[in-house]
Amino acid sequence: MAARVLLQRRAVATLMLGGVALTPTALFAESPDAARHRRKPIYDDFDITATKALPPPSAATEEPAAPSSSVVSTPLPVTITQDRDHREPHQPHGPSPTDRLAVQIGKARLFLYRHALRAEDAVNRTMDRAFHLEQSFTNTIASLAPPRESGEKLMPGTIYVLVAAMAGSIITRRSNILLRATAPVALGVGTGWTVLPITMGNVGDLAWKYEQRFPVVAENHIKMREGIERGISFAKVHSELGVRYVDEKVTDARETVESWVKKGK
Repeated sequence: MAARVLLQRRAVATLMLGGVALTPTALFAESPDAARHRRKPIYDDFDITATKALPPPSAATEEPAAPSSSVVSTPLPVTITQDRDHREPHQPHGPSPTDRLAVQIGKARLFLYRHALRAEDAVNRTMDRAFHLEQSFTNTIASLAPPRESGEKLMPGTIYVLVAAMAGSIITRRSNILLRATAPVALGVGTGWTVLPITMGNVGDLAWKYEQRFPVVAENHIKMREGIERGISFAKVHSELGVRYVDEKVTDARETVESWVKKGK
C-alpha cells in the first residue's frame, strides 16, 4: 500500500517536470535591445537622456521591420516627453499694486509740476509788468526834465511855481469857491510857463499824449485851447489899440501944452 502511494507521487512529479520541459518559451536569437531594456537612472536628466536616446518622430512612428529569424519579439512601449523649450508660455498677469501705486504717484507729480509751472509763470508775468511799469514811470519823469544845454534849473523854478500857487489861494481866500479853485492853478501854470518854459512844454506834450486815449477829452481840450488862444489874441489886439489910443492922446496933450507955452512967451 505504501509502495503504491510512493509510485503515484513519483508519477505526478515526473508529469510536472515533463510539462515544464515541454512548455514553449520565447528564445532570442540575438541579444535584446539595450536601449529598450536599459533602466532609467535616478539622478540623470530625464529629458536630455530621452531626447538623445529616442529616434526622430518619423522613425519612431514607422513599423519595425520583421526580424530575419523566426523568433518574433514584441516591442516595448516608448514614452516621449515634451521638451522644456516647447512648454506653453505663461499668460501675463495684471499690474501689481506696486506698479499701480507708481503710476498714481507719477500722475500726482505731473499734476503738481503743471500747477507749479503755471504759478511760476504767473509770478514772472506779474514781476515783468511791475518792472515795465517802473521803467516807464522812470523814463517819463526823466523825459520831463529840461536838457542840460538849456540852462533851465528845476529847483528854484519849482519853488517859484509853488509860491505863486499859494499866493493865488491867499489872495482869493474871501472869494467864491470857483475863484478860489481856479486862481491858484492859473497863477501856478502862468508862473511855470514863465520860469520853466521847457519843462512846462514837456508836461503839456505828455498830458496831450494821455488825452489822445480819450477822444472826447482831447476834443474839449482843443476847443478850450483854441478859445484861450483866441481870447489872448483879442486881448493883445485890444491892448495894442489901447496903447495906441493912449499914445495919441498923450501926444495931443503934449502938443497942446507946447503950443500954450509958445504962446505965453
